[in-house]
Amino acid sequence: MTAPDDLLRRIEQEPSLAAALAWPGDFDVERRDPLEDLVLPTGIPLYPIAGCGAGGTYFLCGDDEAGGRPVLYADSEGQATLIGADLVEAVTLIAVLPFWRDLTKGFAISELGSDLRADHPDFDAERDRLLRALGLASVSEEEAAARLLAVAARTTPDYVPRVPDDDHLPYEPLFPSGPA
Repeated sequence: MTAPDDLLRRIEQEPSLAAALAWPGDFDVERRDPLEDLVLPTGIPLYPIAGCGAGGTYFLCGDDEAGGRPVLYADSEGQATLIGADLVEAVTLIAVLPFWRDLTKGFAISELGSDLRADHPDFDAERDRLLRALGLASVSEEEAAARLLAVAARTTPDYVPRVPDDDHLPYEPLFPSGPA
């Protein structure tokens, strides 16, 4: 079993880990039913692994034997992006930057982090406990954001999903301008 597969299995089987990712990260392994069936232009299969409260879905891309399996996030508004080169990177991002989607709106990491900590003063300690429990290395918020932007830049063209009906246009990239 690969490290990413083991990580997903641990999250699924340990309610405390699943709860810590569901809030504040909005990565809920109980919400696996995507709003729409999606396909990638390359035909690589998508496997829903979690959802968010706004109707978005996190997918593992490709089969187990395919090697690195990037994680794709598709929202309910027709936008999508890769968020990690693999599940380890994606879960690290969610733990460190639970507000990662707000980066698409031009908010600064420091502003978003301050708002989160004002509402959730124990965030840093809870994040560190979660990362240790998952066996993941801690990274700074800036490093997590840089990794996100680097992998998001690889979304187009191979990881832009669409509904398999010919009448549907492909999703739009969530980070349309690529890395800043």
